[in-house]
Amino acid sequence: MTEALLANAAILIVLVLSLWLISVRIDDVSFVDAFWGAGMAVLAIASYAQTPRPGVHSLLILLMTCAWGFRLGFYLLRRWLREGEDKRYARILKADRERGRFAFAALTKVWLMQAVLLFMVSSPAQVGILADRNETPSTGLALVGLALYLVGVFFEWVGDWQLARFRADPANAGKVLDTGLWRYTRHPNYFGDFAAWWGIWLVCAAAGWDYALYTVIGPLFLSFTLTRWSGVALLERGLDRSKGDRYAEYKRHTSAFFPLPPRR
Repeated sequence: MTEALLANAAILIVLVLSLWLISVRIDDVSFVDAFWGAGMAVLAIASYAQTPRPGVHSLLILLMTCAWGFRLGFYLLRRWLREGEDKRYARILKADRERGRFAFAALTKVWLMQAVLLFMVSSPAQVGILADRNETPSTGLALVGLALYLVGVFFEWVGDWQLARFRADPANAGKVLDTGLWRYTRHPNYFGDFAAWWGIWLVCAAAGWDYALYTVIGPLFLSFTLTRWSGVALLERGLDRSKGDRYAEYKRHTSAFFPLPPRR
């Protein structure tokens, strides 16, 4: 398994360096977000290709990861093509761009950092696929993981669709989306990511708890970043400034992360 993971790391580095060169050429790293999901799907495919006798769990994890990763990658790529450079990355790289150090900063602050985090978060998929040798049938734990994953995919896909429709209507400019899934959680897409990857981790655990213990850092870190670092916390600071009282009122009634009935 170690050799396969090293091969995956090499594939990831080659992809990251290639995309970094493109980002330098176009002076924009924002499409790195699209690579986040798609890159995890690529590593799942690479893992499956290196598994001599892939079993039920391997195939299940492969399909789960690819469905999640390629959908998210395509969605974010379309958004980048439509909206252009992300303000977050423009702010992160502003000083380096002004000093003529954009290329080095883009590599170290964005692409290589993303590569490390991507490899870590997707470790349950990689290890779960590589660990299964067609020796154990599908288990109840795998089915629980699949069920949790499907809940996550539903919240993420439907939440993104509802948000896209809301933003596409000019009449909603300045308003807050508080219907559909957004009535029960302020971030259904982030909750969806959370549930999907804990579901993938449970399927990895079905292939062996020892493997699950090695890879629990993946969903744990993702949970932290979604709730405390670059997900909810970062996004809501911007929404508090841009939407003011409307968003404050929405926050009073709506759960921040886990779907719950609206508070009165």
